[in-house]
Amino acid sequence: MSDAEPAIQVRGVTKTYDRGLIPALNGVDLDVARGEFVAITGRSGCGKSTLLHLIAALDRPDGGTIRVNGRDLAAEHDLSRYRAREVGLIFQLHNLLMTLNASENAQIPMFELGISARERRGRAERLLDLVGLAGKERYRPTELSGGERQRVAVARALAMEPPILLADEPTGNLDSAAGRRVMALLQDLREQRGLTIVMVTHDPDVAEHADRIVRMLDGRVVGEERGLVENRPPATDNRQQTTEAGADRGAARKAARAEGD
Repeated sequence: MSDAEPAIQVRGVTKTYDRGLIPALNGVDLDVARGEFVAITGRSGCGKSTLLHLIAALDRPDGGTIRVNGRDLAAEHDLSRYRAREVGLIFQLHNLLMTLNASENAQIPMFELGISARERRGRAERLLDLVGLAGKERYRPTELSGGERQRVAVARALAMEPPILLADEPTGNLDSAAGRRVMALLQDLREQRGLTIVMVTHDPDVAEHADRIVRMLDGRVVGEERGLVENRPPATDNRQQTTEAGADRGAARKAARAEGD
């Protein structure tokens, strides 16, 4: 994929349910640049989750094309491998297996891809440390708070080092404090790893964490705006302010996570 090509390109995508009687998407166009954090918002039933599921190849569109990292999803024959390698999925419900500990849950995407047990454990330990759960590798979900469970889900989504994260209402089941910590974590991951993130949310405060906010209504994209980070005035010395702002945001997010869930 060339540098100029979007990480995600959606063109004229349509989707209906109930044998065509219920329209979900009606000619959606959307580009997401590599390394961009995009929030998709809109009222319930606007099609935002349907669009995310199509990008994740959890369903097929009725019409139009979706290209991810230069690959046409309609031509992909091994969609499970695509989901394992190209995208990490985070849902409103963490969907952890309650009989497994945090480390084992984070390893789940690696089980079927021939990765050794030693490598799985090592990678899971590094990921749990990355999301702020060092020392809790052996904790089962029942021993973790809601915010901590969602962080395990983030670690699981990163298990195969995908370049893209797709998050469907990742803070929907969390209180406001835990939600802020999860959003701080996603911003850190984008900055540190250059991830492309597409997030669906109904919460305007959560959406403001993104670079760009895309609004949907009745299965269409009807507008977009910049997130709060992008609305800041330009610096006199861009390099200095960018460094200082990044350091300030990073320190603030670390402090927020240190409060605990």
